[in-house]
Amino acid sequence: MTKIADVIVPEVFNPYVIERTAELSALQQSGIIENNSELDRLAQSGGKTINMPFWEDLNGDDEVLSDTDPLTPGKITAGQDVAVLLMRGKAWSANDLAKALSGDDPMGAIGDLVASYWARRRQVTLLSILEGVFGSPSMADNTHDISEDATNNTFTGSTFIDAKGRLGDAEDRLTAISIHSATYQSLLKQDLIEFIPDSEGKPTIPTYMGKRVIVDDGMPVEDKTIGEDTVKVYTTYIFGEGAFGLGNGSAPVPTETDRDSLQGDDILINRQHFILHPRGVKFTSTSVAGSSPTNTELATASNWTRVYEPKNVRIVAFKHQLEG
Repeated sequence: MTKIADVIVPEVFNPYVIERTAELSALQQSGIIENNSELDRLAQSGGKTINMPFWEDLNGDDEVLSDTDPLTPGKITAGQDVAVLLMRGKAWSANDLAKALSGDDPMGAIGDLVASYWARRRQVTLLSILEGVFGSPSMADNTHDISEDATNNTFTGSTFIDAKGRLGDAEDRLTAISIHSATYQSLLKQDLIEFIPDSEGKPTIPTYMGKRVIVDDGMPVEDKTIGEDTVKVYTTYIFGEGAFGLGNGSAPVPTETDRDSLQGDDILINRQHFILHPRGVKFTSTSVAGSSPTNTELATASNWTRVYEPKNVRIVAFKHQLEG
């Protein structure tokens, strides 16, 4: 009998899973999540939170030159963004992986299953972060809520333009949108979705106004009472490239295998330390009970506050109803 320990080499398996997770993540493929070596280094630097200082932009009026009055020196001010280290893990028994072990490439089969799992879970984590971030009063300027407008409360070309306009002259930085499948179907019916070719030349990548579309039923939907009616309000997120920074750290023991001989079970354990941070919105750790925040704590508004100028935070939340 082939055992998990026979096909899993931890030193090889963990980097393989991280690489495959990136390949399978629609959010990374769209450019919304950006990984780089500096964030990887920070994710491995130790500590529960990671400080990321930045220089704020220069401000103040210019002055008229004079041969009698000297210029008044201004100053540059430093700000601080703060990310949190997310420490997660999952274990599987051989029964869950029995089908994968029967394949021609057990290592690849198991790796793809684990990578697909982490790609889905990181997407859930990202949506929890967005819930907390946009629950913060500091993000009001990046929110376009038309859900209670009596005459103009649905997702249309016009209202979408208004939504991305929340970033003012920085709206061109917005390159992708994440929408619920019901919103996607509504846009399809309006003939507003276009498809561009993938790497194989097949027109399968959906776009809207030139922005890549990611469809996820985990997107927020709430029942809202407006007047005497209860309606469904959908949240669409509009992103710029690199809106989220990703850093892959390393748990002390990222991957290991075990065997319960009495039960006859092989066990695979995979642990991940990573940063998944909305650039420009500081994690305050106001309400975190354990060593690393849960998704519920990431979704808590008091744990977030904006530190960049609104238009430099490359995310807009668009709350709307649907036509029909």
